[in-house]
Amino acid sequence: MTRPSLPSAGAFRQFQYPTPPLSRPGGAQSELLAEVNKLESDRNLALVLAEFRNYQQGVLPSGPGARSLTEFFASIDAKLDQTAPAPKTQSSDRDVLNLLTKRANVLHLGPANYCWFTDPSRALCLKLAGTPTTDRPLVGMCDSARCPQATHHPCHRPVWVEHADRTKVFLGQLGTARKTERTRLQGDYDRARRVIGEIDAASTTTDEESA
Repeated sequence: MTRPSLPSAGAFRQFQYPTPPLSRPGGAQSELLAEVNKLESDRNLALVLAEFRNYQQGVLPSGPGARSLTEFFASIDAKLDQTAPAPKTQSSDRDVLNLLTKRANVLHLGPANYCWFTDPSRALCLKLAGTPTTDRPLVGMCDSARCPQATHHPCHRPVWVEHADRTKVFLGQLGTARKTERTRLQGDYDRARRVIGEIDAASTTTDEESA
């Protein structure tokens, strides 16, 4: 089955506004907003498709929301089962994208995780902020190691490794008297190493089981 053709991640990084947003006259600002929304939608769909392909290859998500996402991918995979009767088989590229679109619409990118904002009442960031009815996550307050709607993937591993390495350096520079700061940094370091371990385990479990 040929994979759908979507813009590459590099294409999104290279996108630049043709003109500064506020300099567009009249209704052109709404056109710009539509352009940005379209780019975000395409980006999210490309990311969800990539993670679905990873799932099919045994590279699983990790993090508190991993089980929910894995179950979703399993349901999509079942609908694509080529052994099902022809009328029930969803096999075309467009069918795959259609099945993934709903989940792509709730994807928000954190600095080191994906946020699947399917249920605002379960979002840890909104609970911490005391705004449980907000319609978007507060990414700046995300604690992806505890939020039930957050997942970690191999693409996030370098960020966690860098964080762990920097925290380890800071720990080595602290004097013995700074116990409170040491406790806090040690907790950050331990959390980062745990997330890294979970990402690695989720990426290798299937290969080990099939060996």
